Amino acid sequence: MPLTPLDIHNKEFSRRLRGYDEDEVNEFLDQVIKDYESVIRENKELHNQMMSLQERLDHFLNIEETLSKTIIVAQEAADEVKNNAKKEAQLIIKESEKNADRIINESLSKSRKIAMEVEELKKQASIYRTRFRTLVEAQLELLSQDGWEALESSSDSRDTREANEVY
Repeated sequence: MPLTPLDIHNKEFSRRLRGYDEDEVNEFLDQVIKDYESVIRENKELHNQMMSLQERLDHFLNIEETLSKTIIVAQEAADEVKNNAKKEAQLIIKESEKNADRIINESLSKSRKIAMEVEELKKQASIYRTRFRTLVEAQLELLSQDGWEALESSSDSRDTREANEVY
C-alpha cells in the first residue's frame, strides 16, 4: 500500500544520542509532503485526463466503426444499384432489339407485298394495253374495210332524202 502525505506527516523516528537535527528532518519531511501531495494531485489530474481521453477515443472508435459499416452498406447499395441498372439496360436493349427485329420483319413483309402488288399492276397494265391495242386495231380494221364506203354513200342519199322531205 502506498504512502500518503498523512503517513509521512505522522511518521515518528526514534531518537539517539548523536542523531540528526530534528528541525532539519521535520523541514525536509514537510517539503517531501508538499512534493508528494503535488505528485498525487498531478497523478489524479492525469488519470482523470486519461479517462476523459479514453472516453473520447472510445467514442471516436465507435464513430469510426459506424462509419466503416455505413461505407460498407453504401458500397453494397451502390453495387446493387449498379447491377440493377446493368440488368435494366440489358432488358431495354433486348426489348429494343426485339422491337427492331419486329419492325424490320414487318417492313420487309410490307415491301414484299407492295413489290408483288406492283408486279401484279404491271401485268394488269400490260394486259389492258394489249387488249386496248387489240380493240383499237380491230376498230381500225373495221374502219378500213370496204363496207364503210357503201354505208357512207347510202347514208348520204338517205340524209338527202330526209332533208328533202322536211322541206
